[in-house]
Amino acid sequence: MPESGGVTRNTLRQQIADALRDEVLAGRLKAGREFTVKQIAEQYGVSATPVREALVDLCAQGLLDSDQHRGFRVHQYSVDDYRRMVEARMLVVEGIFRRRADRARPPAPELGIGVALVSVRRRGEAAARAARAGDLDVLIGYDIRYWRELGRLIAANDHLADFLHRLRVQAWAFSVPHLRSERDLLGWLWSGHVDLVDAVTRGDAEAAVTVVREYNAHALEWADRLELLERWGGA
Repeated sequence: MPESGGVTRNTLRQQIADALRDEVLAGRLKAGREFTVKQIAEQYGVSATPVREALVDLCAQGLLDSDQHRGFRVHQYSVDDYRRMVEARMLVVEGIFRRRADRARPPAPELGIGVALVSVRRRGEAAARAARAGDLDVLIGYDIRYWRELGRLIAANDHLADFLHRLRVQAWAFSVPHLRSERDLLGWLWSGHVDLVDAVTRGDAEAAVTVVREYNAHALEWADRLELLERWGGA
C-alpha cells in the first residue's frame, strides 16, 4: 500500500484502519496481540503518520488498546462485555421501534427510504444465506453493512446509528474466535435479517420489536452458554 500522489494521508488512514479492523473481525489478529506503529508501517509499506492515526481510530472504536511504552494491543472482551453490548443495543433498538409504534399511523416509507430498504434487503438476504450456510467470513461483512444501513434508516439520528455500529463491530470482534470453535455453528448464527426488514418495510413496529427481541434473546442465551463453558474449563 505505497503512498502516491493520488492517495491522500486520510485515504491511507482509512484503508489501514479498515484492513486492520477486518483482520480483527476475521480472527487473524487475536485478542491480546501486540504490535507497534513501526511494524504496521513496514507491513503496509507506508509512513508512520497515517498508521498512527489509523490505530488511534481503532482505539476509539474499542478494538485496540494503547500502551504508551509497548504500542498497541488488540482489545480482549469478556463474556460480560458481550452481554452488555447486547443489552445496550437491545435498549436502543427497541426504543427506536417503540417510538415508531407509539405513532397512531406509522407512515409508509418515503420513496428515498423505500429505495434504501431495497439495498438493505439485498444485504439481509445475503447475510441470511451466509448464516444458513455457516459461512462466517461472508456473514460478518454483510451483517455489519446490513445493520449499519438499517440503523441509519430507522434511527434517523447519526449519533445513535454510529453507536449501534460500534457495538456491532465490537460484538463480532468478541464472537468470532468463539464461533470458529463451535461444533453447532449453524445453531448460533442468526438469519432473521429479512424478517426484520420486512417488518420495517410494512411499518410494523411491533413485529420489528418481536424479531429484535428474539435475536437478542438468542445472543444472550449464547453468552450464558459461553459463561458456563468457561466455568467448566476453569473447574
